[in-house]
Amino acid sequence: MIFIADYGAGNLHSVRKAFEYLGIRAVVSSDPRELGDFRKVLLPGVGAFGQAIDSLNSSGFTDALLEHMDKGRHLLGICLGMQLLLGESEEMGRHKGLNLVPGNVLHFRSETDKIPQIGWNSVDMKKECVLFRGIPDHTFFYFVHSYYCEPDNPEDSVATTWFAGKNFCSAIEKNGIFAVQFHPEKSSGAGLQVLKNFASC
Repeated sequence: MIFIADYGAGNLHSVRKAFEYLGIRAVVSSDPRELGDFRKVLLPGVGAFGQAIDSLNSSGFTDALLEHMDKGRHLLGICLGMQLLLGESEEMGRHKGLNLVPGNVLHFRSETDKIPQIGWNSVDMKKECVLFRGIPDHTFFYFVHSYYCEPDNPEDSVATTWFAGKNFCSAIEKNGIFAVQFHPEKSSGAGLQVLKNFASC
């Protein structure tokens, strides 16, 4: 069973429906106290980093997520949920993140590419990883974002994607922490496979 954190910044129900389509039970909850009963937690996110991290902090989800990881359990961040796992973001000022993956969230800068990135783009795998089992290299997934993650340790990045002159980190795996910049729930069969892989790992 998957716990989907409802902290006011996510397309929660499309993710839940994707799990249900796969026959995997998923629970959406705004109560961080319930999180302790689950081995797998999903942190979705759509919107601005600062508002989202403030919501996590004020709701109690920050402490619950950190405790969850201290117990050696699994966490999947999607889109903004991925960015929140890093140490700091430059979106509309400087904001501290959860720092589960040391690094920065940076804004795309380009004179030729239209930002935000909206649409399908290929994901290039740097090494074998759990999330992409059974998925061919260079598979296309659906992205919507203006900011990207840059982990301090390049080994934390398991896949990259090319956009706006930048080969940015599009997936992370580290000690039970999983994250993708794209939206698996909007990425057809390949996206469903990513969710299935997380649920079964």
